[in-house]
Amino acid sequence: MTTLPIHIALLGSTGSIGRQTLDIVRAFPDRFRVVALAARKNVALLAEQVQEFQPLLVACYADTPDAEQAVRAELPGALLGEQGLLAVATQADADVVVAATSGLMGLRPTLAAIGAGKTIALANKETLVMAGQMVMQAARQHGVPVLPVDSEHSAIWQCLRGEKISEVKRLLITASGGPLRNATPAQLRAVTVEQALAHPTWHMGAKITIDSATLMNKGLEVLEAHWLFDIPYERIDVIVHPESIIHSMVEFIDGSLKMQASLPSMHLPIMNAIAYPHRLDEAGKGLIRELEWSKIARLNFEELDVARFPCFRLAVEAGKRGGTYPCALVGADEEAVALFLACRISFPGIAELIEEVLERHQSIAEPNVAETLGACNWARKTVRELCQKRVH
Repeated sequence: MTTLPIHIALLGSTGSIGRQTLDIVRAFPDRFRVVALAARKNVALLAEQVQEFQPLLVACYADTPDAEQAVRAELPGALLGEQGLLAVATQADADVVVAATSGLMGLRPTLAAIGAGKTIALANKETLVMAGQMVMQAARQHGVPVLPVDSEHSAIWQCLRGEKISEVKRLLITASGGPLRNATPAQLRAVTVEQALAHPTWHMGAKITIDSATLMNKGLEVLEAHWLFDIPYERIDVIVHPESIIHSMVEFIDGSLKMQASLPSMHLPIMNAIAYPHRLDEAGKGLIRELEWSKIARLNFEELDVARFPCFRLAVEAGKRGGTYPCALVGADEEAVALFLACRISFPGIAELIEEVLERHQSIAEPNVAETLGACNWARKTVRELCQKRVH
């Protein structure tokens, strides 16, 4: 049994989820202690976090020469590169590893943390999308819980507590619809980066905000839910809920529904994961805004328009195909979103490039880690090549 304080190793400490995790540690200093921190390249913020939380171990991926030089100057004891991330993920004193790194770099550290017997608070979508079978099989083998940090999956997880999976009829994942929910096809062709980043209810990083605008994010969440809760794709549906008050629902075979509601906040699902099996008394901490039902005039629900947002369809199709199709999906999406943010392709061009990559992909049925990452990297390279051909 874990005794207080719970010792946390945080992968991705300078990102949005990482910073909000540290908000919770500040608010509950008697409940949590940070024993290890890892970041990608924001050395200045990482140094501030080290000064405040005094972890036993620090790492920085430092994927540029400038970042590496800054690490050596400001954090001379920090570990560098992927080995540093692996060291943080397996830090001996850690009880819970918060996996909040973005993109491909989260897979190996998460698997290493599972192998070391750490509880996983998972905020990295790509890890389960690319390697869900591998990750969940490893978690079962080592008796390690994988606890969701996504608001939608946290909602489902909470609704399933005390229930039997055999009595679940379907999962209903809610979607805000993103900043372009009401845009016409003509308007979508002319969408600017600024418009796509203007999310109406959530404040997130650029990549995940664009994924929300394309509805790719919601497709990836279907794949995550499939692996987390062992539910077939055919029994996972998505419904648009613009207010983002109901975070997801579970329908049971008797026709009843359970749902989890709160005002939009990532602090809540993070708290649920790192404090499990307990709930924290947040009163007076100021992290969670109280939901006052009398002030909510109406809750709206709409069908998801797959025709206008083909990224959702592409994600679910890749999940159903299996093999390395989801890996290629993740790699193609990362590169296509980067090209859109750089104003090199149009908003619809994101889905067009991803679909072309998936059509070219030669899948491996049961990939290992190297093949998983290799499929992602192939997809990224192929997106760049296709974009270059379009230019010329």
